[in-house]
Amino acid sequence: MSHPIIQDLERRYTVKKYDSNKRISAENIAVLQQAMRLSASSINSQPWKFIIIESDAAKQRLHNTFANKYQFNQPHATEASHIILFAHNPAYTKDDYRKVVDVEVSSGHLPAEMYDNMLNGAFAFAEANTNDAGFNGEWTKAQTYIALGNTLHALGRLGIDSTPMEGVDSELIAEEFKQELNGYVVEVALAIGYHKEGEDYNHGLPKSRLPIEDIFTVL
Repeated sequence: MSHPIIQDLERRYTVKKYDSNKRISAENIAVLQQAMRLSASSINSQPWKFIIIESDAAKQRLHNTFANKYQFNQPHATEASHIILFAHNPAYTKDDYRKVVDVEVSSGHLPAEMYDNMLNGAFAFAEANTNDAGFNGEWTKAQTYIALGNTLHALGRLGIDSTPMEGVDSELIAEEFKQELNGYVVEVALAIGYHKEGEDYNHGLPKSRLPIEDIFTVL
């Protein structure tokens, strides 16, 4: 199929070795930030923070968080152009959602007279995913994966390589980036940049996916 969307996704793959001399342009990072900002989320909750690791000092801090495990991902911390930490709020409250609804009204998306209905009605879904201790991290974490999928597609369109990483140490990241995260939790990160020619064994291999008829049912 020759559709541009399919071409983008055919080109996208998980990089195993990055060229540390190649950097993503500031212009493309700005495009990526806007694309991520536009990601969908349940009830438009946006319960996330995206920490972009760009400087050598920040990369070294991230590199240090691989001290105990997942060392196979450690080289990406310093060799990739950038790393994005996908952080979620593990205790999303109605006050957090109030900020979203405020913006929905100020942007013109939501009529002012619908404010209370939106705040109380939609937030009931968040409450249904919140335990007695106020924890709803499984629900908010799921939203970050919607953003991750959107980011991967945006990167494919931009011609930027990537490596999704659940192999990160959430506890050490929480310690190292405590100030930046302010209580948010990181359980997935994304290395982005450009593959190392001749050293990335995953580059250029054919896609391996189940047949369409095995995964789709059209009724």
